[in-house]
Amino acid sequence: MLRGVLRVMDRGPDGKLSVQESPAKLSPPPEGTRRWLDLTGESSDVLEQLRTGFDFHPLAIEDCRQFDQRPKLEEYQDHLFLVTQGFSCPSEHLSKLSLHELHAFLGASYLVTVHADALLSIDETWQRVIDNPSVLERGVDFVYYLIESRMVDGNQPILDRITDQLEELEDRVLGRPDKRDLAHIFELKRQLVTLRKVLSPQRDTLAMLARRGDGRVSERTSHYFRDVYDQLVRLNESIEANRDLLGNALDAYLSAVSNRTNEIMKYLTLLSAVFLPLAFLVGFFGQNFENLPGLPHWMHSDALMHVMLASCVLLPVVMVSWFRYRDWI
Repeated sequence: MLRGVLRVMDRGPDGKLSVQESPAKLSPPPEGTRRWLDLTGESSDVLEQLRTGFDFHPLAIEDCRQFDQRPKLEEYQDHLFLVTQGFSCPSEHLSKLSLHELHAFLGASYLVTVHADALLSIDETWQRVIDNPSVLERGVDFVYYLIESRMVDGNQPILDRITDQLEELEDRVLGRPDKRDLAHIFELKRQLVTLRKVLSPQRDTLAMLARRGDGRVSERTSHYFRDVYDQLVRLNESIEANRDLLGNALDAYLSAVSNRTNEIMKYLTLLSAVFLPLAFLVGFFGQNFENLPGLPHWMHSDALMHVMLASCVLLPVVMVSWFRYRDWI
C-alpha cells in the first residue's frame, strides 16, 4: 500500500482547470467550482483533514482506513458514501486475480475518491478530464460514472478468459480427462465465487445510483448509471451461467472417470475369465500322479499332450468370440 498521494482538480466558474498536489486545506469548493480530490494510499492525517473539512461521518472515514469493505451505498445529509470494487488479472493465470477497492464521497459539487493502490480507472479518467475539462462541467456525478464504467468494463475480459478456459476444459473432459482438469475446475469455481461475492452486491449499489430523485445524481447522469447497472447484470448472468457449466463439467469429469474405471474393470474381468479355464487345464494336467483311473501312464501320453495344447489355444479364441457375440467387448 502506498504511503499517501493526494491530488486535487478544480474547475472554476470561468471554466479554467487547475490541478494541485498535496493542498494545504481540504474542504468543499467555493460556489460555482467543482472539485475532484483523489487520495491514493494510506494517510491518517489526510483522512482526518477530510473528516473535519468536509464534515464526513467518522464511520465512513473509519471504513476508508480498512480496505476490506463490502460494496455499498450510504446516504448522508449532503453527500453519498460509496464502496465499489473491481478486478484485474495482469498475468496469464487467473489465480493471480487482484481485487481493487474504491471509496468515494459524492456531493453536489465535489467528488472525493480514496483507494489503497493506483487504479487504472482513476488514472484514465483523471487524464481524460485534464485533456477535456468540459467533462467536469457535466458534474462530478458524471466523473464518478466514468470511473465506475471503467472499473466494471475491466471485469469483462476476466470473465471472457474464464469462459474460454471453460470451453477448452469441457473438450478435454469429454475426450480424455486428467487429474489436472479436476484441479482446474475447482480453481475456476473459486474465481467465479470471488467475482460473484463482489459483483452481485455492487449491482444493487449501482441500481440505487441509477434511480431518479437524488439531488447528488442528476437525471441525465442516472441514465448512464443505468447502463453500468445493465453491464453488471450481464456480468452476473455470465457468472451464473459459467457456474452451471462448471457444474456440468465436474459431472462430466466424474462420469468419464467412472466410465473409464468401469472399462478397466470390465477388461480385467474378461481377462480373468479367459485365464480361468486355462488355469484349470494346466492345474489338471500338472497333477503329480503316474496313473489315473482309466488312463494308465497318462503322463507319458502324446495324445493328451496334444489335447491340452489345443485346448489352451482354442479356449481363449472361443471365449473371446463368445464375448464379442454377446457385445461384452
